[in-house]
Amino acid sequence: MSTVFPTPRLTNPAGFGRVAVLMGGTSAEREVSLASGGNVLDALRARGVDAHAVDGIPALVAALVEKKFDRVFNILHGNKGGGEDGVLQGLCEALGVPVTGSGVLGSALAMDKIRTKQVWLALGLPTPRYVRLAKGAKVQDAARELGLPVIVKPACEGSSVGITRVFDEAGLDAAVELATRYPGELLVEQLVTGGEYTVGVLGDVALPSIRIVPAGEYYDYHAKYQAEDTQYLCPGLAGDDEAAIRRLALAAFRAAGCRGWGRVDVMRDAAGNNWLLEVNTAPGMTSHSLVPKAAREMGLSFEDLCWRVLETSLGDGEGGHA
Repeated sequence: MSTVFPTPRLTNPAGFGRVAVLMGGTSAEREVSLASGGNVLDALRARGVDAHAVDGIPALVAALVEKKFDRVFNILHGNKGGGEDGVLQGLCEALGVPVTGSGVLGSALAMDKIRTKQVWLALGLPTPRYVRLAKGAKVQDAARELGLPVIVKPACEGSSVGITRVFDEAGLDAAVELATRYPGELLVEQLVTGGEYTVGVLGDVALPSIRIVPAGEYYDYHAKYQAEDTQYLCPGLAGDDEAAIRRLALAAFRAAGCRGWGRVDVMRDAAGNNWLLEVNTAPGMTSHSLVPKAAREMGLSFEDLCWRVLETSLGDGEGGHA
């Protein structure tokens, strides 16, 4: 596992051409995406990149049809109007426009937590036990099969949207009611008690892990994007434990067909076992976001990180000149 970044492929910002920074959209994560996108836009412009904000996929389509952009920095979050479910990637591929991050397969697979788990389990990678809650199925049966406590969540949302931790049967129906407000299937997952970690991936490098210590009981939406008292310990582990969680995250990222950059979320139980939760293929880039914190630990400024992410849109024949 590499722990050193390769030399940048481009040094002249003109080599990127005209860049669309795609943000906003219509998913449940619109506000987070707008915050991320504004930061990315400022960083790229500060480095001399000809970057422009585009809000949502329909606006991008209109601009690409008119050939206004040479490539896309995707910082949309979520699905159904977000840019992490493979739809945007298929569009860009069909139009021959490079886009940052994972392609159609990796994006679509990682957005679906159930299918991601199926791939990981097939490869022997550790992930908490789960039950797919089919339409009409009783959540009580799933909870009994797994054993309480459990987590009930939409299978295809991010940013802790629609998630409930349930410790007794009395809370199950309300958890399902919340999760069904969002499209797609539901997932009932065994709750792992322990430390919350995340590992960013940039190219072939797994970034230092981050241990997340919220002031409250859980790392929920408020703790992620609003609270100022959440602690981020980076690196989150040391020695062999740190190396192991980074190897696992990189293996999980690749197994899901992902490439370019992303973030893998992991729980670590009291016995020191790591459990994979999900992959984010367009992680947040807000003031509270995790990938920038880990990149900074390896000496990459926010501007450097945005440049490197933009380089993930370069094809094999690009970037060989200054």
